[in-house]
Amino acid sequence: MNLFQKAVQPTKQQQQQQRLIRTISPPRSPRRKFEQGYILFASPVPPVSPSIFTRNRLVVGTIVVALSTTAFFGSNTFAQQQQNTMSSKLVPTNPSDVMVIRDLTPRVVTLSVPFLRFGKFPVGGRGTLVQLTSGAIAVFSPVALTPEVSAKVQSLGGNVQYIIAPDIEHHIFVSDWAKAYPSAKLIGPEGLPEKRQAAKDEKVGKEPFAVVFKAATKRETSIGADFDADFEVEYVDGHASKEIVLFYKPDKVLIEADFLFNLPATEQYSRVPDADKPKVGFLAKTFMGAQSVGKGQQRLMWHVISRENRASFNESVKRISGWDFNYLIPCHGDVLEGAAAKEAFNAVFEWHLQK
Repeated sequence: MNLFQKAVQPTKQQQQQQRLIRTISPPRSPRRKFEQGYILFASPVPPVSPSIFTRNRLVVGTIVVALSTTAFFGSNTFAQQQQNTMSSKLVPTNPSDVMVIRDLTPRVVTLSVPFLRFGKFPVGGRGTLVQLTSGAIAVFSPVALTPEVSAKVQSLGGNVQYIIAPDIEHHIFVSDWAKAYPSAKLIGPEGLPEKRQAAKDEKVGKEPFAVVFKAATKRETSIGADFDADFEVEYVDGHASKEIVLFYKPDKVLIEADFLFNLPATEQYSRVPDADKPKVGFLAKTFMGAQSVGKGQQRLMWHVISRENRASFNESVKRISGWDFNYLIPCHGDVLEGAAAKEAFNAVFEWHLQK
């Protein structure tokens, strides 16, 4: 047995944990899903490099994936409880005071705000305005429609035609924007309209969606002639949150929601007074560590997020990696610019690109 084989052998304790879970947990239960994520990460499974398997990193890594699995699997009991959390507990009460409005390019504007995942983890939030070459405006992952945001929309021509909820999570402010711009098309992934119909939140309305992305027809789905001309769209149905990823070709900008995080959320909390910034304890640091660009997020994507439909996930990753983007706008964490954008994407999804 060579050094690599020795490095990736599970310990006796890990083997016992695996046998116990197989014995006591039904194969499709939420508990089993949670613990499978725990074991998959704790156990040395190729293609993970053997250099990462030191004792301390294994302990921290196990906690990271346990938390991240809880955060992402909708079937997990904790996540189910959070679905009923009122939006008022998640978003700032004074968005005008803390929002950062930035012209990334002359046609692309980011709207960055504080946001607490599950009301606990400071991951930040971000909406994006894009002025199409036709003059129409698309808003991706809408945030609070403050007077300042309305003024920015007007500076771009005021013609909001597309409101995109990029996954089944980022939709709290869709109704506010739909009321302000009633001629705009609502776009979202399969499952979101039903989720909104069942929501018990006064901010979440029952507006119909003009375009719903579905796995079976995602390559044939059209949003609008001018939109289709300016954007490449990839519906990542293999992702747990059903991600819609956009590439704005004129300015080479990739826009996504939960597909890739780039924590910490420095810009998104830059206008929050120090006294009001949330305290980041051990659990929050651990959770956020798995959502920064690095090995933690790479392992999370491979072992947890993509495991239900990895073939489709890999296909989506390869298509997106082929786009020539110079900017990467995530909903959570700082914007990546220049060569760093593509480098970060390819690093996080390295294993998916190799398959």
